[in-house]
Amino acid sequence: MTNSAVSGTGPLAGVRVIESAILGPGAITHHLADLGAEVIKVEGPPGGDYIREMTWPIIEGNSLLHLHIHRGKRSIMLNLKDPAGVEVYKDLVRGADVVVEAMRPGALERMGLGYEVLKELNPRIVFATISGYGATGPYTQLASHGIAYDTWAGVVKAEYDDDGFCFIPEHASIGMHAGPMFGAMAILAGVVQAKNTGKGLFLEVAQSDAAAYMDWYRSESYLAYERPEDVVTGNKADDYRRRPVGTAGMKEGVRYQMYESSDGHVIFMASEQAFWKNFCESEGRSDMFERWPGSRVADHAPNNKEMQAELRDIFKTRTSAEWINRANEFNYPVAPVNTPETIRDDPQFQDRFPLYPHSEHGADMLPYPVKFTDAELPVPTMAPTPGEHRDEILRDVLGYDDAKIAELGEAGILGEI
Repeated sequence: MTNSAVSGTGPLAGVRVIESAILGPGAITHHLADLGAEVIKVEGPPGGDYIREMTWPIIEGNSLLHLHIHRGKRSIMLNLKDPAGVEVYKDLVRGADVVVEAMRPGALERMGLGYEVLKELNPRIVFATISGYGATGPYTQLASHGIAYDTWAGVVKAEYDDDGFCFIPEHASIGMHAGPMFGAMAILAGVVQAKNTGKGLFLEVAQSDAAAYMDWYRSESYLAYERPEDVVTGNKADDYRRRPVGTAGMKEGVRYQMYESSDGHVIFMASEQAFWKNFCESEGRSDMFERWPGSRVADHAPNNKEMQAELRDIFKTRTSAEWINRANEFNYPVAPVNTPETIRDDPQFQDRFPLYPHSEHGADMLPYPVKFTDAELPVPTMAPTPGEHRDEILRDVLGYDDAKIAELGEAGILGEI
């Protein structure tokens, strides 16, 4: 399947983005493309962005990472080491709303395409640079990959195998996903400003910053606990005793805890007294409520092992699906405990995420996770091959004629398709 047309649908239809990206940070424009923006990915010859070869799985020669974050984009190859290639890039910027530099900070500036140059061509341009550690600080030029931002932010701890070797534990990546998401939001703020004032702006995003910010609750909790205990306490339901920070404090919970069902696990979250009463009555166990009524809110019944043993036995009597149905019927909070492998079978997931099929997109992929009532999101086309849309971009976007396209091609400015 070829990505041969700009959809013209979605809330961002009419917004043009020029992307210069290597590897994962290119996800910043993925969000914009999913919302209907026209994203032109400018790649350097030979070979373009080697994200196509990174990580696993590799699907018919392309990485899943590439297929997902570059879906819905068009690609052109430009040799920006040649002045003629720089001029083509400038022509692209003249008609664009956004330029994204998803590499080490200053990469485009070193090619004569920095923000100060581009805003002279287009005062409304929003210039976004996204990198590992941002444009300031001692790590600015430090080479890095996605997991580094999570270890830097304190999100992932080192673990050891049976032979005493340190290893990276399984975890959900934060910085490499959150950085592009925050960056896309900031870009849209810049586009709104440019529309209202006629002036663009420069913004820079560090994926490490995003990882730290996503974990603000824990880091700010530690800061709070450094203050005197008569100023910063625990919760009223815990007699103001300080529990461990964040989810570490959940280990001792009982009314808010994971339990084994007859075919898996569920998480039970009756920290409000009303929910706890509903549960007990629905199970014919009003005696449990009378014995342990708890506080009105935020009561996890920490370390109540007797209650925990009762709940352990109760939850083993039904399947996870049966518990979900009962929680719906009697109004108390229970949720499935899925894995990345099993979530596809969850009926809520199936309702919310009609997958893009691999037959059309190269891989089975989740759609954009926000629903729009009065706007239709475009169905993204398959992620492009390097330079796949060279001629149509030069002809349709820039208005170059065939002679000029041929001239640029013969001069080696456009790489090889």
